[in-house]
Amino acid sequence: MDAFFASVELLRYPQLKGLPVVIGGGHRKVDELLAEKYAGRPRSAIRVEDFPLLKDYAGRGVITTATYPARQFGVGSAMGMMKAAKLCPQAIVLPVDFEEVRRYSRGFKAIIREIAPLVEDRGVDEVYIDFTDVPGGQRDGGRVLARLIQKAIFDATALTCSIGVAPNKLIAKMASEFNKPNGISIVYQEDVQTKIWPLPVRKINGIGPKAEVKLAKLHLHTIGDIAAQERAWLIDNFGQAYGAWMHDAAWGRDDRPVVTESEPVSMSRETTFDRDLHAVRDRAELGAIFTDLCVRVAEDLRRKGYVGKTIGIKLRYDDFRIATRDQTIEDFTADAATIRRIAGQCLKRVDLGRRLRLLGVRVGKLAKADSIAPPAPEGQAAPHKAAEQTFDLFADPR
Repeated sequence: MDAFFASVELLRYPQLKGLPVVIGGGHRKVDELLAEKYAGRPRSAIRVEDFPLLKDYAGRGVITTATYPARQFGVGSAMGMMKAAKLCPQAIVLPVDFEEVRRYSRGFKAIIREIAPLVEDRGVDEVYIDFTDVPGGQRDGGRVLARLIQKAIFDATALTCSIGVAPNKLIAKMASEFNKPNGISIVYQEDVQTKIWPLPVRKINGIGPKAEVKLAKLHLHTIGDIAAQERAWLIDNFGQAYGAWMHDAAWGRDDRPVVTESEPVSMSRETTFDRDLHAVRDRAELGAIFTDLCVRVAEDLRRKGYVGKTIGIKLRYDDFRIATRDQTIEDFTADAATIRRIAGQCLKRVDLGRRLRLLGVRVGKLAKADSIAPPAPEGQAAPHKAAEQTFDLFADPR
């Protein structure tokens, strides 16, 4: 989907079309004041000059997405909003509305499945689609079916998407970025040398910033530079598995199937604070945040029909160090109070003397809720109960 979070918001705020807009962070006081000012009136009635601007933003939020006019200034996803304010101070800031985005996400995926049932979900705004056996899937190299999908999504949602059609997932992923927004790119295996090799190494999904730095030190800057190396040389420099994969990727080889069903390994929720918080001096605020994270994870589990046995926490300190701890319990759970209690125990095993930038809660070792037998009645089997009688470091004032 093209600039998905921003595009969803522009449906609600059509007066912002064509303007630089960034989506990121949570609701702020300025958003509440704007809502109060226009209470009882449609969102489209809000004057452009009344929206909050990026130059006035203060905090640690990151950009979820930006409209294409904002991207022309170098603003992009995952960029800190304070940094983005230096590049495009005139951009309008809207908070993320996850519920609205999820609603549109479910909608566009349902439309695709009606046309091409073999779909692999890759997050809120992206899917892989297997065209192989879909009637008309091979016409014009797949372009006919791609146009049909684009039209069906636009007719139902007024949102646009960009589609890459290729022999495998690796190349299709890259091709989907060639003609954004609202583009279709067809790449055949024989096009790898002309269309893929000139691209920078980071265009391969799986080569991150650290690998990019190492490749640059070896004077390898494009995908073609990697392809020109012997497999054995890449293995010597990057290890058996990663080096061999890198060689295959540079030559456009990828035999991964489209996976229509996959089980999540874990579910988590985390939040980055607008200011550093201290476990003692900001105990009440941290307690409320901690409880809310546990409740949201529990809601995610129940909504998706899962229970878990391993409950963990994640902290990021003011010096950006990260600490994680987890604990496995005897019975599967999706209960917010249980998650809160066990996560609280995990907090006893980390250093809380430093200020915190981020707090997260995770539930792992998942299973389908309907496949798990209910726990034994209390009093029959509860060897872990004694361990749960511990001091709660983040007492929730609520």
